[in-house]
Amino acid sequence: MEKEKKEQNIEVVKQLVDVDAHLGRKKSSGHPKMKPYIFTTRQNTQIINLEKTAEKIEDISDVLKETISNGGIVLFVSVIMPSKHLVREMAEELNMPYVCDRWIGGTLTNFKIISKRINYLLKQEEKKSKGELSKYTKKEQLDMDKEMADLEKKIGGIKSLKKHPDMIFLVDAPEHEIAIKEAKKVGVPIVALSNTNTDPSMVDHLIPANDKSVKSIKFILDKLKESIVKGVESSKVKTEEKKESK
Repeated sequence: MEKEKKEQNIEVVKQLVDVDAHLGRKKSSGHPKMKPYIFTTRQNTQIINLEKTAEKIEDISDVLKETISNGGIVLFVSVIMPSKHLVREMAEELNMPYVCDRWIGGTLTNFKIISKRINYLLKQEEKKSKGELSKYTKKEQLDMDKEMADLEKKIGGIKSLKKHPDMIFLVDAPEHEIAIKEAKKVGVPIVALSNTNTDPSMVDHLIPANDKSVKSIKFILDKLKESIVKGVESSKVKTEEKKESK
């Protein structure tokens, strides 16, 4: 079993090399606390130790799988290129909430206010689907459509959130300091895929990797998704078992 696990780890490392996951930032912009994750420096570019990256992918896969299988919600976050579209795609496939346009201050620390806006948007959408807005003038309907479109852009990805998420997953930690501060303040664990310019103490679980390469990000998200899907399936089984036992 141990031999098989080691062989799998070696294969993942090879795949990570192929997608340039090992390419860190310039030595001058690297964070000193990332030293344990750096293999060497070549031409002033930090090279990430991909053995540790592979280990972290496996460990965090287990963390995510356990969270999901227990009915937990993971909020996916990335408001920058090139990761925002990949993160949104993953969240939608997993039916999980996401923030991929702009992090609104207070999303977690002032969740009661955010919840009111979410409920308002949901009610307006329901009224429109039932034709209840047709009683208003065309101008009023256009204004309401514009308002709903604006709210959808701002909070559409978190419409399913009824409470604080059980975990936040984000790409490029330094670019999401406000989200991280809010998560820490309300006690939500943070998972991050991030490069060598990151202070690893900012987050609870870190995957050290190239966060500016589409190939690198996509490969790692796909590896994590495999485990998350298993978690979702496990959660469904547990839910059905609970229903049958009642």
